[in-house]
Amino acid sequence: MPDSHGQGHDHDQGHDHDRGPAQGPLADASVRRAGVNDAPAVGYVQAEVWRAAYEGKVPAEVTSAFTPTAFGNAWRDSLATPPPGAHALFVALAGGQVVGFVAVGPSQDPDSDATTGEVTALGVHPAGRRQGHGSRLLNAGVDHLTTAGAEQLSIWILVDDEQTRAFLTGAGFAPDGAYRDRVVSADGEVLREVRLSCTLSA
Repeated sequence: MPDSHGQGHDHDQGHDHDRGPAQGPLADASVRRAGVNDAPAVGYVQAEVWRAAYEGKVPAEVTSAFTPTAFGNAWRDSLATPPPGAHALFVALAGGQVVGFVAVGPSQDPDSDATTGEVTALGVHPAGRRQGHGSRLLNAGVDHLTTAGAEQLSIWILVDDEQTRAFLTGAGFAPDGAYRDRVVSADGEVLREVRLSCTLSA
């Protein structure tokens, strides 16, 4: 799956990626496995979420690269030629429009084993938050990884992202003591991330 910067952004909170998602409680909410044709819509949502999350924390040239086209192309390539292992991308829908996404797969952390899965990206468009999309996405990812044999689940988030931390804590995650510094610019600037983990029920 495309490099997500290890960040989750949600908080319970179509492919027409030129405008934001439908608003209001009338649209039916659902989650399904993503296909290649969903890549542009996922790219649009990710660009909106990532720009808001990293604004002022990374150089402007970094956030300027967070475009729907760049993210969408990366997702299209990944979905067309999936990496090995239990990788999957799910999308949250309000009616027929994509308003969020979650990517999951085997953990890439050196201290993990084959029974550890990872949420590599989680995001809900700001206009679609607090409507349960994040919880539905997380549940879909957990179901997929549990079926694949995962017993533990982890996610990396920015250390100061209190909103995402609160959402994940409410879902059963807790810091496991691991931190990492991610290089975010050509000048070597870094952002610290913390890892949250939980045990999956069989």
